[in-house]
Amino acid sequence: MKNLYRSVLVLLLLAGSVSAKAQVPVMSSLPSATAVLFLDFDGHTVENTSWNYNGPIYCGPSSMTNTNITSVFNRVAEDYRPFNINITTDSTKFWAAPATSRMRVILTVSHEWYGAGGGVAFVGSFTWGDNTPCFVFTATLGVNWTKGISEAASHEAGHTFGLYHQAHYNASCNKISDYHYGTGSGWAPIMGVGYYKNFTLWNNGPNPYGCTNYQNDLSVITSSANGFSFRTDDHSNNFSGATVANFVNNQFTVNGVVTQSTDADMIKLTLPGTGRFLLEAVPYNVSTGNAGSNLDLQVTLYNASQVQLNVFNPGMLLNSIIDSIMNAGDYFLKIEGKGNIYAPNYASLGSYSLQGNFFISTLPLRRLELSGAVINDRHKLSWIIDADEQVVEQVLEISTNAGNFNPLTLPANADRSYLYSPNSGNAVQYRLKVTFDNGHTYYSNIVTLCNTGNDIRPKLLSNLVNNTITVTSPGNFSYAVYDMNGKLAANGQLVNGMNIISATVIPGGMYIIKFTDDNNQWTDKFVRQ
Repeated sequence: MKNLYRSVLVLLLLAGSVSAKAQVPVMSSLPSATAVLFLDFDGHTVENTSWNYNGPIYCGPSSMTNTNITSVFNRVAEDYRPFNINITTDSTKFWAAPATSRMRVILTVSHEWYGAGGGVAFVGSFTWGDNTPCFVFTATLGVNWTKGISEAASHEAGHTFGLYHQAHYNASCNKISDYHYGTGSGWAPIMGVGYYKNFTLWNNGPNPYGCTNYQNDLSVITSSANGFSFRTDDHSNNFSGATVANFVNNQFTVNGVVTQSTDADMIKLTLPGTGRFLLEAVPYNVSTGNAGSNLDLQVTLYNASQVQLNVFNPGMLLNSIIDSIMNAGDYFLKIEGKGNIYAPNYASLGSYSLQGNFFISTLPLRRLELSGAVINDRHKLSWIIDADEQVVEQVLEISTNAGNFNPLTLPANADRSYLYSPNSGNAVQYRLKVTFDNGHTYYSNIVTLCNTGNDIRPKLLSNLVNNTITVTSPGNFSYAVYDMNGKLAANGQLVNGMNIISATVIPGGMYIIKFTDDNNQWTDKFVRQ
């Protein structure tokens, strides 16, 4: 007997304009795949399915513009990028797929037959073979709200693959909500409520039927019941099989997909001389701020001897960047998906693009090295310049978002240090831009510093914890402890001075503790022994 469980996303009554029906753009994410998820925007009549307990259902088109349709397609395709399934707007791809390996997602303004809600689906219906669709109600969500419609489409499709909701429980195993709304300002489970978070991912967490009933979304989607698994890895995980990035006019581009948490794409490059190497590593996105991305990138740089030189992972930003003076020779890049202070590492998966640029050095610049230190709450930057030419300008640059650098100060040409008090207690990055009298300009390595003063933020007394967590606090702050899957383990309030937090009910393992006030937040990691 078919499972008649139905899922309705949180009701959102948002106004949306209606546009005229137009030819839907034909798009496919993986045409070679046997399994198909068909996003149907142009209306459909549903007959002879498990929904038809009261006759045919006439579904009008989505009333979305082609621009918005494309945005929804791209977001949903990225959610399902790790899997060997074709996300498509092409009905011929749907009808060509085996009946037990296809699902129609009807995005429609027609919701009155069911009631108000974001969408609805039968759990496990992907393999039923009788063309039972699932639904996303665009008029209820707002036909111009591509983010919300995309989240609903991925969520309802997830039900058809056998997924239930990701629920939220407190540290005492009491259910807070059938839907997990995520943590912090950036992350939520796709099978929870992802409307208001940019970074929405598949998750391994408890479902609504008990705090110990963990649902491993990736395992359910790729189970033998659905008939498809992860897509084929596109880049080797080891040094010997690394993909060679060939420079053309001192530039290369490499695209890839991180398909599993164990996937690490290895890329090999050869620098022809000493010079500045600039790498931009950007996850797939549909707009500014990495909107629609499912991948928090980390890039590790190795030399020809496979010795690790540096790790680049700019905090809450999903992209990574290298900007350094490097010597001639072979190097390796390891591309991985990682979690952050809000999101677990579990499903940081998706597609990315690398662009490398090389600016060869004609100047006999032997050394350009920047170093930094925190002295009380002041940042001291020192540098070494070893070159034959004369310095005509120095610009010490600062970045507060691990990507865009702006001038901080112009030291005198003979200066080799700078000391100042930063405005923010957050981590910042520095680099030195040097111009010589032959007109050539070079950049130093990048240095990251943060404040460590005693009067700025709460701090752990030790990151090795037994039965208690000891925190020193300069005032009243909130705290919350999360495990690496994003599950809340403890929370409460801090007072000025020494605070003792009980950890007796927290199992052993690594945790994140977040401190917040009205304007700021800080995080630390600790290990419960």
